[in-house]
Amino acid sequence: MAILIDPPAWPAHGTLWSHLVSDTSTDELHAFARLLGFPRRSFDLDHYDVAAANFDRAVALGALPVTGREVVLRLRESGLRVRQVDRDAVTPLRRRQYLHEQWCVLGVQLGVASTAVDVWRKLGDDLLVRWNEPHRRYHDERHLEDVLLALDHLETRGERISPATLLAAWFHDAVYTGATGDDERASAALASSALTALGLQSDLVDEVRTSIVATIPDTDAGVSGPRSGPRARPGTPVAHLLDADLWIFASSPSRYAEYAAAVRSEYAHVPDADFAAERARILEAYLDRPSVYVTAAARHLWESRARANVAAEVARLWS
Repeated sequence: MAILIDPPAWPAHGTLWSHLVSDTSTDELHAFARLLGFPRRSFDLDHYDVAAANFDRAVALGALPVTGREVVLRLRESGLRVRQVDRDAVTPLRRRQYLHEQWCVLGVQLGVASTAVDVWRKLGDDLLVRWNEPHRRYHDERHLEDVLLALDHLETRGERISPATLLAAWFHDAVYTGATGDDERASAALASSALTALGLQSDLVDEVRTSIVATIPDTDAGVSGPRSGPRARPGTPVAHLLDADLWIFASSPSRYAEYAAAVRSEYAHVPDADFAAERARILEAYLDRPSVYVTAAARHLWESRARANVAAEVARLWS
């Protein structure tokens, strides 16, 4: 049983990177990465990427320095290795596994009674069915994962993410027909009904419902993309949910391109010129804000990349 790290040798983003792995279990690896303050988003199917600046700290905490070849060998022997050729097939399986795990953890945090565990699990399964409805292109299971990973990232930067925020994340697009405003209100109603039936406290249910309704865009324009809800006080469940919902703005250029294409697909019924004009107007409203994100942690992590991505899309839409 060991956590292993190879020398910083892979260049990217102006530094060199190591691979951090476990030769026993991914649970052990996640726990060690948490000690280092790494967000779950840094996990890449069978390893965490570690910048050269964090190499010595990882070793000091107990990671065993080995060669790159040894890392691959030990991963292969443990059965944890994910080959490059298998990545496309493994990624959705790991996403679903992560979502199931997070739902179970949330149930424990909420103190769901042992007699209600089966009901809790069924609710999670029912939500995932909703998130995988065939008409969805962007507002799907991958988006749910992105929101939960963004909340986890904020937590590693000192934000306290409440169970109410996590529940709101799971329910916030549970109803999605493309009817802006109606979808959010229907999702809030679904959350209220399901959580009340489970016997959760009324103030918690109210907080979840309020957070979901707050994701209704400022305008009822149809080409809404992510949410542009009202300003919220930093540190509140509403602020955390709004910031996490907008994480996609700060994704890599390739991921952002996939997101933009998925949003266009969800609004395929809208003529190109109308879509471009409305989408550009909404995105420009984000750029006109003093900041895209509410919390200081989100601004530090994502603001500059988000503005660059959004500005680039606006330029493409007007071209």
